[in-house]
Amino acid sequence: MKIKMYKRPNGSFGVRNRIAVIPTVACVNHVAEKIASLVPTADAYTHPYGCDQLGYDLELSFNCLKKMGTHPNNGAVLVLGLCCEEIIPKKLYEEIKKEQPNTELLVMQENGGTDYCVDLGVKICQKFENILSSQKRVETDISNLTIGVECGGSDFTSGIASNPAVGVFTDKICFLGGKVVFGETTELMGAEGIIENLCENKEIFDFIKGRIKNVEDTAINMHVDLRGTQPSPGNIEGGLSTIEEKSLGGICKIGSSKIVDAIGFGQSAEKSGVTFVDTPGNDIACSLGLGCAGAQIIIFTTGKGTPMGFACAPVIKVTANKNIYNIMGENFDLCLSDIVDGELSIKEGGEIVFNKVLETAEGTQTAAEKLGHREFSLYRVSPILT
Repeated sequence: MKIKMYKRPNGSFGVRNRIAVIPTVACVNHVAEKIASLVPTADAYTHPYGCDQLGYDLELSFNCLKKMGTHPNNGAVLVLGLCCEEIIPKKLYEEIKKEQPNTELLVMQENGGTDYCVDLGVKICQKFENILSSQKRVETDISNLTIGVECGGSDFTSGIASNPAVGVFTDKICFLGGKVVFGETTELMGAEGIIENLCENKEIFDFIKGRIKNVEDTAINMHVDLRGTQPSPGNIEGGLSTIEEKSLGGICKIGSSKIVDAIGFGQSAEKSGVTFVDTPGNDIACSLGLGCAGAQIIIFTTGKGTPMGFACAPVIKVTANKNIYNIMGENFDLCLSDIVDGELSIKEGGEIVFNKVLETAEGTQTAAEKLGHREFSLYRVSPILT
């Protein structure tokens, strides 16, 4: 099956042709936001880090920013630095430039203050806009699609309608040679039996089981009861009683497809089929993990409703809760409440999701994109020590 996407110099394919304005430290976030606000096709990848990070934590932040700069949905990159931070602007620029020729570097302490750098950054991005405006989509195989699946603000409709419909989509896209990535390790507890049956081999299951146990051990060592957050008060209000119930509903998103690989946060999905990514359940952090894995589109199911989008990938919002759709309709792309009402089969719901993904891949904006929801943050794994 063929679809049209943007081909990148490194051989990857993107569904969007955006400009990423990537600050290396929180100190220049405002400048990045100002630049992006004045360039319609630019997004500011603002975050609270870049300094006071050590070891693996610093490496992870650097790697995630690099992954955003080389993400196939971005056709150009402006690396914005201050100069005294621990994420070295020139190093990040050089690493991104290896794969993305349309990359420039702007360092404030070497160039000027806020207004001057905003003006200069806008001029750089406008130059990029002229380059990107001449680029056209090319026909390629659907196997070049990587789709992230995620859920947040779950309720009873998520597990019985939205997630199973996404599972039907997952089975179809994997059959066609595409990739699906899923995470939310904290929300897999209790679904280990199902996961084991879906894993292609024991090594994959052992990795996932080990990551789940790590979450449990961390909570025990912190003397924290996970039941305070898993399920969350909103989940409980929505009809979910236990973490096991939540997990069993969540795992439906990957359908009956085999899990062919398991990777750490910040790593890339390489194999066709379903890949597990070790991410937290936090929505923005999970989106980052899926984006770093290569997801060009994220399908986000929610019963309680959430407006969040993501900077590097269009987010398709799916609900099966008719009440929340009536309240927050502008934030949703699909309402599958007819499944709950018995008027639509789960298989038919999956076909609707599949068609929406194809539309999105070829340029149709999602609700989150139309409303300007392009949120972003990094994922921190160590405490602040300095």
